[in-house]
Amino acid sequence: MQPLRSTTSLALVLLLAMIGLQGNAFADAKHKLVIQVSTDDVRTQNIALNNAVNLQKALGDDVQIEIVAYGPGLSMLTPKSPASKRVPDLALYENITFSACGNTMKNVSKKTGKDVTLVDGVKVVPAGVLRIMELQEQGWTYVRP
Repeated sequence: MQPLRSTTSLALVLLLAMIGLQGNAFADAKHKLVIQVSTDDVRTQNIALNNAVNLQKALGDDVQIEIVAYGPGLSMLTPKSPASKRVPDLALYENITFSACGNTMKNVSKKTGKDVTLVDGVKVVPAGVLRIMELQEQGWTYVRP
């Protein structure tokens, strides 16, 4: 009975290790870029999205991209923005992520009395500027279109 328990334990450890490695497939990407979006100008928002698409096409799996939206730029991640229509499809790429500023969301909710609705594929971070700073401290390149 003991060998079966050891074999099962070993299999479980290997499975968990494989899942952990899969979840971090892009953590070791050679290139890492954070793109700041802090304006509600749709043209600038589309430029940010174009930057991400072009870089992903050029580098494929060798790049990790995070678009961080805060302040008026949060609108890019809400259904009302024309630019937001591209976000759910881009979020399907494993190496492109979208982060919405939790501080901005709280302030907008307080001001309007309504919760902010985000499009699919967007995660919320506590603070957009903090997220950008953390990524830069980890060696990520910063771009603001």
